[in-house]
Amino acid sequence: MGGCVSTSSRSTSGSMGRREEVSPTCCDIGFCGQKRTKRTFSDHVIALHHLPSVPNRVFTNGKSRSSCIFTQQGRKGINQDAMIVWEDFMPEDVTFCGVFDGHGPHGHLVARKVRDALPLKLLSSMDSCQSRQNGSGQTCFKGSLKAADLEKDVSAEERLISLWREAFMKSYKAMDKELRSHPNLDCFCSGSTAVTIVKQGSNLFMGYIGDSRAVMGSKDNNDSMVAIQLTVDLKPDLPREAERIKRCKGRVFALQDEPEVCRVWLPFDDAPGLAMARAFGDFCLKEYGVISMPEFSHRLLTEKDQFIVLASDGVWDVLSNEEVVEIVSSAPSRSSAARMLVDSAAREWKLKYPTSKMDDCAVVCFFLDGKMDSESDYEEQGFSSATIQSYHSGNAGESDDSCHRSEPSLQRNFTVRPSEECEGFGNGRPHPEEFEGNEDTVAGEDQNWLGLEGVTRVNSLIQLPRFSEERPNP
Repeated sequence: MGGCVSTSSRSTSGSMGRREEVSPTCCDIGFCGQKRTKRTFSDHVIALHHLPSVPNRVFTNGKSRSSCIFTQQGRKGINQDAMIVWEDFMPEDVTFCGVFDGHGPHGHLVARKVRDALPLKLLSSMDSCQSRQNGSGQTCFKGSLKAADLEKDVSAEERLISLWREAFMKSYKAMDKELRSHPNLDCFCSGSTAVTIVKQGSNLFMGYIGDSRAVMGSKDNNDSMVAIQLTVDLKPDLPREAERIKRCKGRVFALQDEPEVCRVWLPFDDAPGLAMARAFGDFCLKEYGVISMPEFSHRLLTEKDQFIVLASDGVWDVLSNEEVVEIVSSAPSRSSAARMLVDSAAREWKLKYPTSKMDDCAVVCFFLDGKMDSESDYEEQGFSSATIQSYHSGNAGESDDSCHRSEPSLQRNFTVRPSEECEGFGNGRPHPEEFEGNEDTVAGEDQNWLGLEGVTRVNSLIQLPRFSEERPNP
């Protein structure tokens, strides 16, 4: 974590459905090392080539067997948020969930591209890691273990965690590499966050970059609902992130009219002002400390854990972790939880910042017991099958084919000067490394921070023209 990502390397472009991205093998991914004949990984790849028709993959407003998702456009332009829940992501009770918040002139396309391609790359990376591990003679285990089994085979759990950590790291790296070489998508000043989780039995694996967040609703010893923050907002004012950026000659400071929002700037120009320390894309800053390497963590779920909420910063900027958990847990039906949360965020934007433009909001509510409301209850919330397929602008046509379309710039242009250095701007936030493997994370009041206090911000201020590798003389 802490190294710089150079933009000098290049790769050939590959679409999300190409076989080189997901290597076929005769072994289905079940983490048990057994050959299967009913369904091969090659068969799975053929299905993935036609993503819109893949069963149990939801990416527009609606619900699945264990989750509901909802997004609403803000007042800053086109909705740049994307989301996904993919049940039956892999065999043995594996579900993938993700929220992606785009920024920059083509941020909506970047977010949708990542939504579609990153899960495939995670599958490919996991298959590669699993094949190599099986080849070395190591044994794996299925996702859910009882307490007695853990005591007998701790090393097996450690191997599984290591396997997923490597798969997350490789897939995020491959995703950024594909964006850099994409022929129809300019990510020079555009990018996206990502908060992604994989639930395999009682194991929860998380990989994330940027400031989208995951929070879990769980019951304490008194059977009261509490909020547990699962991820860290990876912003430039975190000491470790700021140190890496400055070591790579990038600059970190806040503007005078929004002193709470630290941004990343080029060493030789007051641009582009990125409000996060890690992101996909944003290649104008990849030589200056902004990276796409994810933070990874693992958590063993218990019966007290009820649900997980993934959301973009449009929600977290106006609602605390506790407020989010309370809204979801008190929803009249599980199917309506995501929509209620977005509606609550919209109201808070109007109340707290009446002169500001509401940000896009995207929410995934994933219920850990795998249960949802009946279809009749669901339809009472005003959704229909047609609504599920068409409500969100992110329909089946959102893919590489849409990348060539020109969109109006979503940037504000400023002539700015450095105002506040953000060293030591930790604000009491936990370091990312404190979350790794920590099953007792508590998101108390000291961990409830807002990305916005009375100002309207965008994640990237200035759209840069492309420039050569030569730097201007000082």
